[in-house]
Parts: sequence; structure tokens; C-alpha cells
Amino acid sequence: MQTTRPHNVFIVDDSAAIRERLASMLADLEHVQLVGQAATAGEAISGIRTTHPDAVLLDLNLMGRSGLDVLRAIHPEDPGIVFVVLTNHAEPQYERACRRYGASYFLDKSTQFERVPEVLHQIAGLH
Repeated sequence: MQTTRPHNVFIVDDSAAIRERLASMLADLEHVQLVGQAATAGEAISGIRTTHPDAVLLDLNLMGRSGLDVLRAIHPEDPGIVFVVLTNHAEPQYERACRRYGASYFLDKSTQFERVPEVLHQIAGLH
């Protein structure tokens, strides 16, 4: 019997309600483990460096700084982390900037939020 190691995920969003909703979604996924959460870019950078997740669910609009700051800080030092940007700012210029700084996925919160489990399965190779 082959066992699959948990796919470790870190959530970054300034909304506690969104973090809770994402955590609830992750709890239903068999091979996914939540390793941390953050509400600010500073907390995110520190937490990601500490937990070394496989994937980060990242909001662009954070208090004081943006998700782009998190991408710019983390992606160059750990390019193996898969960043999934979830944003209400789904305009093409934001997607281009996120991809330029290392995001692999760019999802519109208002229309693609429910795709998170599917994307995490793709990342983990469980599809």
C-alpha cells in the first residue's frame, strides 16, 4: 500500500472569514494539511519561512503591504513553493504581475473560489 505524504498549505488573507472558509475547505481534503495562516504580509513571510509549505493560498490585498510583497520575498529563496493567488482584483495587469513574481495560479475570489480544492489536487498530483 502506497502512502501519500500530506500536502502542506499556508493561508494568507486579511479576512478572518476567508481564512476560516479556506481552512474548512482544506479540512475536507484527505491529503492536505494546513500548516499556518497569516493576515499580513509580514506574518506571511515569517510563517512561510518557518513552515516551508508546499503551497500558499495568497490574497493580494493585505493590510499595509500586498501579496506581491510576499511573492517577491519568498519565491526567489524558495521557488518550489506553489503560489495560488486568490483575489478580488482579477484584472489582467494584476495577474501578469503575480505570474512575473512567481504565482502559478491566479483565481478570482468572486467566480473561482470553489476551485481551490481542485487546484490543490492538481498541485499535489492527486487528480
